[in-house]
Amino acid sequence: MLVLTRKSNQSIMIGDEIEVSVLSVMGEKVRIGIQAPQRVPVFRKEIYLEIHREGGAAPTSKDGPTPAHGDEVEESLHELGEGS
Repeated sequence: MLVLTRKSNQSIMIGDEIEVSVLSVMGEKVRIGIQAPQRVPVFRKEIYLEIHREGGAAPTSKDGPTPAHGDEVEESLHELGEGS
């Protein structure tokens, strides 16, 4: 695991397309912002694990892991109170 130190308003880049920014630090809470292409799914880990527990392992493509089915992901998020 790579460990980096960043302050508020500083960022890291993952590849050429994903930027992770520290928005604020308040005590033990850190707010981060993630800017990524729309094709790259971004979930909190507990949501990601719940989606995969309900739908099985995600199939992969040449671009990496993809959600099993868009409808399954949306349904899982809705059940978890995360969907729109």
